[in-house]
Amino acid sequence: MIEEKVEIINNAGLHTRPAATIVKIAAQFESEFFIMKDGFSINGKSIIGVMTLAAAKGSIIKLTFDGIDEVEMSKAILEYFNRGFDEL
Repeated sequence: MIEEKVEIINNAGLHTRPAATIVKIAAQFESEFFIMKDGFSINGKSIIGVMTLAAAKGSIIKLTFDGIDEVEMSKAILEYFNRGFDEL
C-alpha cells in the first residue's frame, strides 16, 4: 500500500474537469484508490465521490493506492496533482 499527502495547488481547486480526469487516469489501473479529506474517505474511481470532496486551493488530501499496479497508478495520479491539474 502507498500513502501520499498532496496539496491542491491550482486556483480553482478540485472541480469537475480535474475530478473527471482523475477518475479517467485511475480507471486505467487495477489497484484500489482512495482519497481522504477531513476524515472523509471516497473511492478515487468514482466521479461522484471525487466531486463531493470540495477540495479548494490549499487543501491537503491523502491518497491511498493498493494493489498489483499501485506504483504505476500512484505515479500517474501524483504527477497530475503536482502539475496543478494542468491549470497552472
